[in-house]
Amino acid sequence: MSMNDPLGDMLTRIRNAQMRGKTTVRTPASKLRAWVLDVLRDEGYIRGYENVVSAAGHPELSIELKYSSGEPAIREVSRVSKPGRRVYAGVKEIPQIRNGLGISVVSTPKGVMTDANARAANVGGEVLCRVF
Repeated sequence: MSMNDPLGDMLTRIRNAQMRGKTTVRTPASKLRAWVLDVLRDEGYIRGYENVVSAAGHPELSIELKYSSGEPAIREVSRVSKPGRRVYAGVKEIPQIRNGLGISVVSTPKGVMTDANARAANVGGEVLCRVF
């Protein structure tokens, strides 16, 4: 997989690790990835994450996955805005996921946040991914 889409790569790693029932998964570190993980942690989709260094000396994020009674907390995670097709939404167009049961992660001028927080802050931005 080419690394033109680092965020998409991280989401795929999370998806694959959960299908295998793993408790942690590692992904190369970046600010954007950490910001998205902050949102996932605050919304209860992951236990947390920490900065670690790989055997080769590269900074990585070790993500602690969350399960409830054996089921992954993240049932579905999908990339919305892709490198080839960016998706931007004004504050009024930000999509609601499953009537608010899920979240959209939006990159706004005020930071990376959930769709609900973006609406509350009255900002739109790039719709990075959606999770439920």
